[in-house]
Amino acid sequence: MTDSFIPPTPSRADYLDNGPRKMGWLEADEPISLFQKWLAKAGETEPNDPNAMSLATVDASGMPDVRILLLKGLSTDGFVFYTNGQSAKGQQLAETGKAALCFHWKSWHRQVRVRGTVTPVSDAESDSYFAERARGSRIGAWASDQSRVVASREAMVDSVEAVEARFAEVDVPRPPHWHGWCVAPDEIEFWQDGAFRLHDRILFKRQNAGAPLSDWTKTRLYP
Repeated sequence: MTDSFIPPTPSRADYLDNGPRKMGWLEADEPISLFQKWLAKAGETEPNDPNAMSLATVDASGMPDVRILLLKGLSTDGFVFYTNGQSAKGQQLAETGKAALCFHWKSWHRQVRVRGTVTPVSDAESDSYFAERARGSRIGAWASDQSRVVASREAMVDSVEAVEARFAEVDVPRPPHWHGWCVAPDEIEFWQDGAFRLHDRILFKRQNAGAPLSDWTKTRLYP
């Protein structure tokens, strides 16, 4: 029995209604600039947060964790995001040094998966990004004991008010435990939906661990 709230499998008519597929991306010979193009396209059509991504980590027992956050930087060094280093994900990143990312852009029927090693970005880079955040967000970074138990919403509000009072007359500096992380990709896989499961999956993989991020092999995978 199928639950009524789960959408049915697409019909032939549904696939034909999608219109012609963009196929030129299959000729790309490196993944970073291709990802930038896909992200820019997503920004034209996604209703909000085209830079949203799932971040997967593993805890000390081997249990996986996943959550959605925002990509805040991209270069040939990797994919950058920011978080509280004392949070569950911060501790898992520090313990394993590995993570996976997944971007899904429904409006383009596209997905990108990234796997790689993770290292903290420099203090200067973290300071620069933190200074760009709204004052309320900077206060929240100090007030939130992220991933830990809180007695009530009122307790959270009290914590915010205490931080506001602490920094009432000064700029809000970056908390030392709040910083950026960079995922240096070992693999980047691009996926585009195709009719009747004839999806296109292209995997870019660094030839050797520690090799420059310009050194990629490219293969096609069965969907």
